[in-house]
Amino acid sequence: MRVVVTGAHGKVGRAAVKALAEAGHEVTGVDLARPVFERSEPGQPRYQQAELTDAGQAFAVVRGADAVVHAAAIPDPTANPPHVVFQNNLMATFNMIEAAVRFGVSRFVNISSETVPGFFFPERPFLPDYAPVDEEHPIRPQDPYALAKHFGEQLMDAAVRRSDIRCISLRPSWVQHEGNYERNLGPQVRDASEIGAGLLSYIDVYDLADAIVLATESDLPGHEVFYIASPDNAGGHDFAAVLREHHGDRVELRPLARVDASGISCEKAHRLLGWNPKRSWRDYLDETGRARHKS
Repeated sequence: MRVVVTGAHGKVGRAAVKALAEAGHEVTGVDLARPVFERSEPGQPRYQQAELTDAGQAFAVVRGADAVVHAAAIPDPTANPPHVVFQNNLMATFNMIEAAVRFGVSRFVNISSETVPGFFFPERPFLPDYAPVDEEHPIRPQDPYALAKHFGEQLMDAAVRRSDIRCISLRPSWVQHEGNYERNLGPQVRDASEIGAGLLSYIDVYDLADAIVLATESDLPGHEVFYIASPDNAGGHDFAAVLREHHGDRVELRPLARVDASGISCEKAHRLLGWNPKRSWRDYLDETGRARHKS
């Protein structure tokens, strides 16, 4: 398939471009960085610069595609003015799905966020109703990032109502790679009190890329939403004990698939996408949360 990947120079987009190309797809990467006029490396995917909040540029990059993976976004609400986060993330998604519908694209993979339920960046903090959190959890966002991601999922709903396009929204947990495991997850490995809003959940970027390939190739109809997180938690802690210690009975504990379960359930992705992650924080960190040095 001819697949357009937006946000191709971000940590998710880079891994997605590589995984899709290795799966045999003809990939075009799209981002804001200027192209470089050099001879391409053999097999290097095509690259196109575009500002996706501009509808004309969005339509230009989607034309001729069979599938779109939309990963481009300001990645959190903390480093830009709220209106910039909301306008950028929502309008880029609107323009991309609008172009995909008008050009008859068959599959749209929308990279949404674990933040959609709202308890990650709230101005008035609150806890999830239950854990592990799944796709049925109530949605109560306050911040512009989660709101834009939530509205993006609704744009997918609208698209499948008015066209034959099939959409999948993936809600990745905190994305990790070789360069950031120790910095991000090291504190949680050492101290379970660093439970965080994600309840010790995380996802390896290469496992996420595998999920993106499966979503791109899926023939599931309509619009489906999937959480994507590792099945274990950062640190391998006894999840039930940690939840009770730090949140008492304020968060309902639901059945766990394993003692060291993640705070986010990916059972739906396993069941409907056939997604089975292969990597763990243990591949990168030792039991003290320090990076393993490979010879």
